[in-house]
Amino acid sequence: MDDSLLDDQVYGQLRRLAHKLHGNSFENTLQPTALLHEAWMKVSKTDHHYESQGHFQAVAARAMRQILVDRARGRLRQKRGGGWQQVSLTGLGATDAALGLVELDDALTKLAKVDALACEVAQMRVFGGLTMAEIGGVTGKSERSAARKWRFARAFLLEVMDAE
Repeated sequence: MDDSLLDDQVYGQLRRLAHKLHGNSFENTLQPTALLHEAWMKVSKTDHHYESQGHFQAVAARAMRQILVDRARGRLRQKRGGGWQQVSLTGLGATDAALGLVELDDALTKLAKVDALACEVAQMRVFGGLTMAEIGGVTGKSERSAARKWRFARAFLLEVMDAE
């Protein structure tokens, strides 16, 4: 991918993703444009070569996850007033349960210990909005393999979060 990563198409995709995450109530105090810009600042600081647009989106999804989780953890600290921020994660399945962002991050961390690829797939799907075909391209797996990992990740996350 060329050096002009933030062209109109990529910017538009990341902006739509930031709006989607904002619509899912991940972070209502951080405007989509601010999330996009924070993620871009985080991603652009690295000296990383992106093989494709999908690869860039996967890295941007990871950055958005880190930004949102850091902000959620900050809100939970007692010195900042505490209180859980609830989110609705329609991407996780039919339960459509309200789940905490910090809880989701903890569950993803547990998933990474069990199956790192499934964690990456879940992160790209939930925080990046990538399709199974795009995820397959980024991971070098088939679309069916990506879908299989997503089904496993979704079941694992729902089980872990339900147990908590």
